Amino acid sequence: METKAFPKNLVSAASLVGLILTVLFCIWGIASEVFTSPEALEHFVSSAGVWGPLVFLLLQVVQVVIPIIPGGISNAVGVILFGPVMGFVYNYVSICTGSILVFLISRRYGMPVLQLLFKQKTIDKYIGWLSRGKAYERFFAAAIFFPVAPDDFLCYLAGLTKMSFKKYVLIILLCKPFSIFLYSISLAALTQFLLGL
Repeated sequence: METKAFPKNLVSAASLVGLILTVLFCIWGIASEVFTSPEALEHFVSSAGVWGPLVFLLLQVVQVVIPIIPGGISNAVGVILFGPVMGFVYNYVSICTGSILVFLISRRYGMPVLQLLFKQKTIDKYIGWLSRGKAYERFFAAAIFFPVAPDDFLCYLAGLTKMSFKKYVLIILLCKPFSIFLYSISLAALTQFLLGL
């Protein structure tokens, strides 16, 4: 049985609506300081009650796609709110989901997205990697594993390379846990220490 192709104009309309809603959500997040203040983020998620985990997951995905609040800080908030085990799980699921979306967005829209979200200085620093082929894949895997590089930016940059989607997802799923664990536990411990002073 022959199936009809999904109408392209419907896909475009859905993409446009999604983009508009995301922009509005980010404007609200900045205005309410949810995306700029760890305290406001923690209060907002706590006030959501049983919906707290879902709200946190959504906020984490958005902050990966549109990097406003540093990921390490939101990771720590997750551990403080939900404990070390579930905090890690929520961080892992949401950050991996956001990272996969980042790759797809970058692959579809290209360099203009990077120029919109990041400083030209950051782009100039890493743009040379695009011509290094598989060397970027090794560099990218190491950068995702060790939390020492701007991984949100590098995920966007990966979308401009010839790296396959399958390989990208594999790197994200296998290399992200260590950096998420390190960020989550160390920053949560630091926060608890400072609050205890």
